[in-house]
Amino acid sequence: MLHKPVALAIMAGFITQVAVAAELSDLEIIPHLDSSGRAAYQEFLAAGKHRAFAIGPGGTWAWQSGYASADSVADDTLQSCEHHSGRRCTLYALNDRVVLNRAAWAGLLGPYLDDAAAERAPVGSRRGERFHDLAFKSPTGKPMKLSDLRGRVVVLHFWGSWCPPCRREIPELQQLHQALGTADDIHIVLLQVRENISRARAWAHQQQVTLPLYDSGANDEANEVLSLADGAAIPDRSIAKVFPTTYILDKNGVVVFSHTGPISRWPEYLPLLHDVAKHSP
Repeated sequence: MLHKPVALAIMAGFITQVAVAAELSDLEIIPHLDSSGRAAYQEFLAAGKHRAFAIGPGGTWAWQSGYASADSVADDTLQSCEHHSGRRCTLYALNDRVVLNRAAWAGLLGPYLDDAAAERAPVGSRRGERFHDLAFKSPTGKPMKLSDLRGRVVVLHFWGSWCPPCRREIPELQQLHQALGTADDIHIVLLQVRENISRARAWAHQQQVTLPLYDSGANDEANEVLSLADGAAIPDRSIAKVFPTTYILDKNGVVVFSHTGPISRWPEYLPLLHDVAKHSP
């Protein structure tokens, strides 16, 4: 018969193994992973050693298996994830362990440009560029421009109530807005496209959406341009190839992240947004 301390040690080891196994197989705790990523992760779990699964912001993922060592599969998986996505990635799982470093995950939108580099950055919509200085109206009807929000991180979202994927995403954005609470250094700006603001707000009211809706100035489905602060205009499709499209801008108005199409599980972006707010100038 086992002595009691040994028996307790074995039981504690068994509980630890069960907890580790449960964490490894829990799809709900993997940040940003969509349905295709979850299917891929199930394949990863069934694969043999050595294996690795990497993730990045926006639902980016990659996995590899069948390597001779854990180090080699980890390196190749990270490179594959970053090469195919153009974004920084980090390891989520290696063999039978979740190895995600939450601090490293939160910082994946960096490194951020300092003030001088941001001032020299070209205007555009790609990462590292200062976003176009759009002109629009606040939720209370006050004329403003995007550059008025310098000093704050901006989640800039282009949407329309006529757009089914946009409508599906709005509740997620509302959850993010509620999670931000009174935070004043992160601002969500929703700009409607190809419809007037009255129609967009009527739909939002009907759906009990309380997000503050800014007015892009678009007035109907034929209006395919957005206004700039200097009085010029820019085609909406040069900014958003599909709707919805989202950008995250640092405090200097520089693009640190962009995503075409709807984003699920928006509240999971909070650590990333707080990191931009903390570390960008």
